[in-house]
Amino acid sequence: GAIIGVFVFWDLSIRAFGIRPFILPSPGQVFESLIQDWDVLGPAMLFTLYEIVAGFALAVLFGIALAVAIVSWRPLDKAIYPVLVGLQVVPKVAIAPLFVIWFGFGIEPKILVAFLIAFFPMVISTVVGLRSIEVEKIYLARSMGASAVQTFFKIKLPNAMPSIFGGLKLSITAAVIGAIVGEFIGADQGIGRVLLIANGELETDLLFAGIFLLSVTGVVLFLIIFGFERVVVRW
Repeated sequence: GAIIGVFVFWDLSIRAFGIRPFILPSPGQVFESLIQDWDVLGPAMLFTLYEIVAGFALAVLFGIALAVAIVSWRPLDKAIYPVLVGLQVVPKVAIAPLFVIWFGFGIEPKILVAFLIAFFPMVISTVVGLRSIEVEKIYLARSMGASAVQTFFKIKLPNAMPSIFGGLKLSITAAVIGAIVGEFIGADQGIGRVLLIANGELETDLLFAGIFLLSVTGVVLFLIIFGFERVVVRW
């Protein structure tokens, strides 16, 4: 209902103030462009979706592995944590041009930018989850003869799952941002390139259609993670 209200307010505002389409198109014009230009938007969105999923998968794989190593070995915690914070505060827009220089205008720089932006929340959320367990549970497992591996998979990991899924939801939205940032810096394909071309040619309806498609894709990916969380973390 709130979303419908936004679209109604948007349309009524354009009619009331006589806003020109090249400044702000109506919702009808945006959806019309979405249909008419689907032959451009569809393949571009699929290409960007591949970048998003690839960057997100890398962030999950390396993020969880590094978090487990940080929690398991204190010297690594002291050595790596400051480096992670330092990398996080560096604007990824400033790093993206380097990836273009090193890897060209192909898909690799976009995946790397998506990975970098999605990586930090994945690590932090997993570390917080693994450290949130009560120490009495660890003592209990040891008193019952559980090995370190059994303790991790039967106690630590299930206890950390809510935090891990929080990191997954943050990371998937960050990966969407990262892929678009990479495409804005330099790309020959993808929805980011379509947005840049539409902006340069003042095709505002196409620009809004691309933004709408990108937003819907991000929401769908978020809901997939949310649904998977409801299955895995049933409690």
